[in-house]
Amino acid sequence: MQSVYQVPLKLDERITPERFYVEACDDGCVDVLTIDRVSTEMTLTGKHRSGVCCALLCILISHHPLISGMYLVVITKKKKVGDLLGHAVWKALDFDIISYKKTILHLTDNQMQDNKTFLSMINNVLHTDGFYFATDYDLTHTLQRLANTSPEFQEMSLLERADQRFVWNGHLLREFIAQPELHKFVYPVIHGFITMKSSCINGKVFEWSIISRRSCFRAGVRYYVRGIDSEGHPANYVETEQIVQHSSSKASLVQTRGSIPFYWSQRPNLKYKPKPQISKTMNHLDGFQRHFDSQIILYGRQVILNLINQKGSEKPLELAFDKMVTSLGNGMIKYIAFDFHKECSRMRWHRLQILLDMVAEMQDEFGYFLVDADGKVLMNQEGTFRSNCMDCLDRTNVIQSLLARRSLQSQLRRMGVLHAGQQIEDQSDFEKKFKNAWADNADACAKQYAGTGALKTDFTRTGKRTQWGLLMDGWNSMIRYYKNNFSDGFRQDSIDLFLGNYAVDEADWTNPLRDPKDWKFLTLPIIMVVAFSMCIICLLMAGDTWTETLAYVLFWGTASVVTGGLILFNGLDFVDAPKLVQKEKLD
Repeated sequence: MQSVYQVPLKLDERITPERFYVEACDDGCVDVLTIDRVSTEMTLTGKHRSGVCCALLCILISHHPLISGMYLVVITKKKKVGDLLGHAVWKALDFDIISYKKTILHLTDNQMQDNKTFLSMINNVLHTDGFYFATDYDLTHTLQRLANTSPEFQEMSLLERADQRFVWNGHLLREFIAQPELHKFVYPVIHGFITMKSSCINGKVFEWSIISRRSCFRAGVRYYVRGIDSEGHPANYVETEQIVQHSSSKASLVQTRGSIPFYWSQRPNLKYKPKPQISKTMNHLDGFQRHFDSQIILYGRQVILNLINQKGSEKPLELAFDKMVTSLGNGMIKYIAFDFHKECSRMRWHRLQILLDMVAEMQDEFGYFLVDADGKVLMNQEGTFRSNCMDCLDRTNVIQSLLARRSLQSQLRRMGVLHAGQQIEDQSDFEKKFKNAWADNADACAKQYAGTGALKTDFTRTGKRTQWGLLMDGWNSMIRYYKNNFSDGFRQDSIDLFLGNYAVDEADWTNPLRDPKDWKFLTLPIIMVVAFSMCIICLLMAGDTWTETLAYVLFWGTASVVTGGLILFNGLDFVDAPKLVQKEKLD
C-alpha cells in the first residue's frame, strides 16, 4: 500500500521573520541551510538552535523571482511510488510557495494583481500531475546510461550529474549549482509518469516499471508548441523506459517520442483542427540534423515511426519528413511511414500487426539493456524507435505499448520467468497490469500536453476498440477543443515562467499580462448570441402568417450565421494566446 507523507509542522514553525532554515534529507547531515530573507544569501549553519524548529522541509525545489521579489518553493506532501533497485521513488503531491518579503504593501494595486497572476501560474504548473524525485537515485538517466559512466560521475551529486533535458526545477536551482556544498539540500525533479508493479508468473516474482521523462526543452502545450527550436529540441519530447528486475538481474527498453522535427506550427484559431503551417523562412535541415545528431549520440541507430495521416492537412508534413530524412542521407536513420488512421479504420485494430511485423527484425537487432545477477552487462540497446503522430500522444502510445510488450516477452524469457513458447498475452493477471499501466502512461502524458486524458486508451487497456471508448474519445476531444482555444495561452505562459523562458524583472517591470481586446472581441459574440436567441424565439412564438415567421427566422438566422462566420474568420483574435513570450519563439 502506498503511503502519503506530509510535513507535520505549521508554516510559521518552519521560518522566522529573518530567515528560512532547511534540513537535508540525509540523516547523517549535521548542517542546516540558512537562507536570509532580505539578502537571499545562503549559508550553512549548525543543526541545533534554541527556540526555533530547524526543519523547513527536506525537499527544496528552490526559489523563483516575481514582482514582489523572491519566493521559496518547497514540496510539502509526497507519496511513495515504489522502490527502484532498492531506492525509494517519490511523487510530489503538494507544494508551498513562500515569499521572502514579509509584506507586499510596497506594490501598487496593479502590481499586486499581476503578482497574484504570476503566483497562480507557478501553482498551475506545480499542480499539473506528474512530478517525481528520488533522494539517493538518479531518475534522469536510463539504466544503460548509468551503467556506462565513470567513477568520477558516480561521485557527483544528483544535481551535478542529472540529464538537464529532464530536470524540471533546473531553472529554480540555478543559484545552487555554483555552490556544491548546498547540493545535498536540493534534488532534481522530473515531470512525466512513473509506475512500479510487483508481479508473479510461473511462481517467479519480478518488478516491472515504466518511467516517462518529459523534456523541459521546448516544453509547452498542444497547439502552441510544435516542431523544433534552433537547437534541435522537439516539442513534447518524452523518453520512456520500461524496466524489469528479477533475482538481481535487470533489463530495460528505451523508446522516445517527439514532435515532427522541423519548423512548423499549428496555432489555434477556433477551428476544430487548425491547418499545420510549415515555415518558409527557416533552415529546416539544420535543426533537423542537430536533433538527430544528438539522438544518435544518446541512443544509437534511429528508426522513425511516423504515424500521421498520409492525406489531407497532415500529408505535407509526412512528405516533408520523408524528404528531409532522404536529404540528410544518414545511414543511422531509417524512416517508416504508417498511416495509423487509414490502416485501423472501421475498427480494424488487428492491422497494427502489419507495423510490428515490419519492424520486428530491427527491434531484434537493437536488443535491450540486460545485466545479470552478478552485475555483468550482457547486452546493450543499440538503437531506439522514435515514434510520432501529430501530438505524439494517442497513436504514439498505442504503438509504444505494443513494442514494449514484445521486448518484455523476450526479457522475461531470457530471465527464466516465462517458459519457451509462453506469451505475455496468456498471463491474464499480468496482461491486465501491463495494459492498464501503459494506458495510465498515455493519460498522464496527454494531460500534461493536451489538457485531457489520452484517446484510444480503451484499446491499450483491453486490446480492442469499443463503442464506449469511441464516446469517451469524443468527450475528451470536446474538452481538448475548449482548453486548446480558451485556456492554453495561460498554461503556456505558466510553463514558460516556471522554466525560466520568461523572467520577471522586479526592478524594471513592464506589463505584458494586460492585452486589451479590440471591439470585435465583445461585439461579435454578443450579436451572435442575440441573433441566435431571436431566431429560436421566432420559431417558438410564430407570427400571424408562416411567411412572416419565415422572414424573421431567416433574418435572425442569417445574422447569427454571418457573425459566427466573422468570429471564425478572426479566430486568432478570440483564442487565449500566450502573452509572456514572443510569437516567433512559439512558431
